[in-house]
Order: sequence, then C-alpha cells, then structure tokens
Amino acid sequence: MITELGHFALILACLVAVLQATIPLIGAHKRWPGWMAVAEPAATAQFLLTAAAFAALTYAFVISDFSVRLVVLNSHTDKPMLYKVTGVWGNHEGSMLLWVLIVALFGAAVAWFGANLPPTLKARVLAVQAMVGVAFFLFILLTSNPFLRMAVPPFNGQDLNPLLQDPGLAFHPPFLYLGYVGLSMTFSFAVAALIEGRVDAAWGRWVRPWTLTAWIFLTIGIALGSWWAYYELGWGGFWFWDPVENASFMPWLIAAALLHSAIVVEKREALKSWTILLAIIAFGFSMVGAFITRSGVLTSVHAFATDPERGVFLLGILAIFMIGALTLFAVRAGAMQAKGVFSMVSRESVLVLNNILLAVSAFVVFVGTIWPLVAEMAFDRKLSVGEPFFNAAFTPFMIGLGLILPVGAMLPWKRAKLGRIVRPLVPAFILAVAIGALAWAVQSGRSALGPMGLFLAAWLVMGAGIDLWSRTGRGQGRLARLARLPGADWGKAVAHAGFGVTIAGVAAMMAWELEDIRVMHEGDTVDIAGYTLRLDTVEDLEGPNYLSTMANFTLMREGRVLGTMHPEKRVYPVAQMPTTEAALNNGFLRDIYIAVGDPQDGGGWAVRSYYKPLANWIWGGSILMALGGFLSLSDRRFRVAAGARKLPQGVPAE
Repeated sequence: MITELGHFALILACLVAVLQATIPLIGAHKRWPGWMAVAEPAATAQFLLTAAAFAALTYAFVISDFSVRLVVLNSHTDKPMLYKVTGVWGNHEGSMLLWVLIVALFGAAVAWFGANLPPTLKARVLAVQAMVGVAFFLFILLTSNPFLRMAVPPFNGQDLNPLLQDPGLAFHPPFLYLGYVGLSMTFSFAVAALIEGRVDAAWGRWVRPWTLTAWIFLTIGIALGSWWAYYELGWGGFWFWDPVENASFMPWLIAAALLHSAIVVEKREALKSWTILLAIIAFGFSMVGAFITRSGVLTSVHAFATDPERGVFLLGILAIFMIGALTLFAVRAGAMQAKGVFSMVSRESVLVLNNILLAVSAFVVFVGTIWPLVAEMAFDRKLSVGEPFFNAAFTPFMIGLGLILPVGAMLPWKRAKLGRIVRPLVPAFILAVAIGALAWAVQSGRSALGPMGLFLAAWLVMGAGIDLWSRTGRGQGRLARLARLPGADWGKAVAHAGFGVTIAGVAAMMAWELEDIRVMHEGDTVDIAGYTLRLDTVEDLEGPNYLSTMANFTLMREGRVLGTMHPEKRVYPVAQMPTTEAALNNGFLRDIYIAVGDPQDGGGWAVRSYYKPLANWIWGGSILMALGGFLSLSDRRFRVAAGARKLPQGVPAE
C-alpha cells in the first residue's frame, strides 16, 4: 500500500509541476499577482509530494519489501541497514528519484527564502525550475518507474553492487547530486532573466548564492568519490579520468567560472552575456553527466545503466533545454549591454582570464571524454583517451590559474597599478620559488611536476594570507580587524588556499609516489621509503554479508612499530563479486597503502604496497575549498536576495 501511495505521490508531483511551469509564467507575462503567487505553494507542494514518494521507496528498502522489483535487484536481508538505505539511490531508478527530489528542493528553497526577489522574476524562476522537474518526472514515470511490483516476490534479494557498500560511496551520490542538480537553479535564474530581458547587478547578487551552494556540494561530492576510489578500488589512485568522473568535474569547472563571472556582473555590470551563457552551459554539463551514466555510450565503473532508450530520452531532454535556452540567449543577447569599463590591469581583466582558463580546461576535458564516442561513430575506430592526454592538456591551465589567483584577488576594480599590488606579494613569491627549488634539489632524476606543484601551492596559500592581511588596513588592532572581516573575504582566502593545498597533494602523489608489487608469504618483509612492512598472518573471516581474506601487517620504521594494517579481499556470495579493501596508515606528510590480492599457485599472496606523499592533502584541500564556500555563503551580503534593488514606492516590479 505504501508503495502505491509513493507512486501516486510521484504522479501528483508531476501534475503540480506542470501547473507550476505554466500558471506563474502566464501570470508574470500578464502581470497578474494572483497567478504569479501560485508558484510558491506549488513549489512547496511539489517538494512535499516528491519527498513522500522518496520516503515510500526508502521504507520499502528498510523493511526489505521484495514485492518491489527495485528492492529485489538492489537489496538483501543480510545487508547492513546503512546500505539498505543507501541502496535507494545506488541504482538508476532510485538515483533519478533522488535527482528530481533535489530539483524540487531547490525550487522550494527559492519559494521559502526568496522573499526579496521581484515577483515577476521569482515566478519565472520557479516556472523554469518546474519545467526541469516535469521533464524528469516524465522520464521516471515513463522509463524508470522505481515502484514496479514483482508478480511473484522472491524470498530474498540480489544485493546491492558490493562496490557501493562503503560509507564513502554511501554519501557520495547525495552530495554530488546536490551539486549537479543545484546548477538547475542557476539555469532557471538565467532563463528567467532572459525572458525578462534584464540582467543587472541585482541579478548577479541573487544568482551567486545558488551557484555557490551547488559548487560547495559538488566539491564535497567529487572529493568523496575520489577518496572512495583511492581506498576502495585497490589500485592506489585518486583520479582515473573516467568518463563519469569527468562528467562531474566539467560542471565543477564551469560553476567555478560562473562564480567569478557573477562577481563582475554584481560589482561592475559587465560580462552579462558571458555569465548567462556559463549558467546555461553549467546545467548542460550536468545533463551530459546524467546521459553518460545512464545511456551506456561510454563504459565506466560508475555507470548506473546501459539502456539506449533511456539514453535517447535523456538526450532529448538535454537538446530541448539547451536549444531552447541558447535560442532565447541569441534573441536577448543584444539587450545585455555591459555598463562597466575597465583597463587591462584590473580585477575585471584577471577574472576574465580566470574564466577563460576554467572554461577552456572544461572544454579540454569534454573533448577527451567524448572523443572515443565521436571516433567510433564517425570513423568506426575504437580509441581510448587516458591519463597521458588529460595530464598534458589539462595541467597547463591549472598552472596558469594558480599563478594569477593571488595577484587577481588583490587587484582593485576598474584600474590598478600593478607594481603597487605586486609589492606585498614579492616575499611570498620568493619563498614559494625557494620551496620549489628545494624540492627540485632534493629529488633526483624526476620531472618538474613535484617542485612546480609545491611552488604553486606555497604561492597560493601565502598569497591568500597576504590578501587577508592587506584588508586589515594599517596601524594597531589589525588582528582584531582580521577577525571582523566579512565572511566573503575569509571564504575567498580559504578556498584559494585549499586549491593550493590540493595542488600540492596531487603534484606530490604523481611525482614522488613509490610502488612495490610482489608475492609475499607469512613472515616476509618489504621495505619502501624507509618503512618496513611485515606480513604476519592471513586469515579467513566472515562479515555480515561477505567472506573476507584478511592479511595482517606490522608497519615499522627503524625497528620501531608504528601500527598494524589489515587489507582485505572480500567476496559477496549473493552478488558473486569480489572487492578489494585497502589498508591505510595515514600521516600528515604521507600514507602507507597496502592492497592484498589473490593467493598464488606457488603459495603466498600478491601484495601491492605504496608510499604516497601528501596524499591526504588532496582531500584536505577539498575540505578547505568547501569550507571557504560555506564561509562566503555565511556572509549576509550574499545570502539569497540580499542586496536586492529597492524600488521606489508605487513602482511595480518587473
């Protein structure tokens, strides 16, 4: 009964979304307040109905209702409760229900917190957001119904993909979707502004919190996915340039560009057309991600489904929204005249360069991701575009971005004297060069990647600190003034510093990682980077829904025991699938990483051990970037509708 109620609630939510997509839009065009007012209760109702449908599906997973087909395919009675719940979105149908729930959530958030938005703009934003919702409601109901029943319920289910039964991946999809789908709100603001024919400083202020919110969650989601790949897949890497990884990375890059571009719109009323275009493209890339993971056109360990019919439906949704938005953009482009003028040496110019670097780097990732598909369709050739291409083509843009950020953050608007701005940064630059030179001198026979990464990291971190300090003025009391700086200033500095920390981790891991692969017997030792690993025992264990072969290692350095490590090789009998559970000994400056493989014919086990310098800096930097976003979001000046333009009494909002 609850399952049927969930299905009925989903249908009602679709109907409410249809009303929300039409009535407020007509009301905004006709300036009918009553019709525009429909948007807010409709957005709330749509969210509550979708949440009810999602709760009904979650209930079916929690109680192991094997009369529901989706539960049979993705759950099992022996599975821990955490993974029963996360099984709701660990599949195509459930993940799409989560997707549309977040679309409705963002629409409801505008209805709840957008009190200072002009009525016409608010009505149009909510209408466009509802259009996105309608498209995905129809996609779920017509092709991906999560509430289908089994004619003959089985005694037990087929279990969730064992790779997904992990805490890191349990929380990865919700955060990633909050970022992915959150970009639908920036799209809705962009299209609503195009319909109104007006993009101004107030619009830039309104769109920034939504972009920032989506970017924060996308940052957390990508970091969780990278962390999961690092310790769960057993290959020792943190980024594979997999198509689905790229599909989340491209919107992140475009959203970062959009954040910086919206600042120019808000402060100087320049780059209007470019900012609108970025808002459209950012959502377009999130749609591309949905297409890649569900169409089967590109192979990925992360893919949810391989159904071409669903892929065609998603491709149709993408085409409709992108063609419609870009057509509207072309019609309205002439009306978005830039008002602010600026010199070549100004914050505006650096932000333009920032946008170019981010946008072109996203395009490079897109070309590398989609090229195998193009080559197969157009030239009947099977190609693989992997790490060497992406590293060579993408890295230069990140180096350029890292070089300009500290200078650009300190430049004033409109025009600046470069010498005056650069002077406080000279000590930081010299120290950063010294750190890079030291790394170059210490290493032998290695590439310049490690030293360059440490130089950029030091430059970004120290530049962020100098930028903050420069905002405290002169004289006594600077520390007190530092604590009172706006959240946006702190957020920018922390995010830029986090970017630097991540660069340091990536560069160190790629340049100085050490690897050892060998067959080991009980009692054998292996030395790596001054550490000694001794294989003590290997034992068979039984988990709640898996069988485990666990190796027990002792980690030592110079004869001193640092701890024990327990890598596992698990087999999930129901799914008939093995997984690798790596063991990590974490440190501030390094990780020791062990993965145990299969038993060998001559006795012993295959063991891979790694020394990974600054590994945790990758995810520590990501946490700092997300924290910087939250600090900026906490600034009352940049909350939803803060700083909205005040209209004279009696003048209607348009």
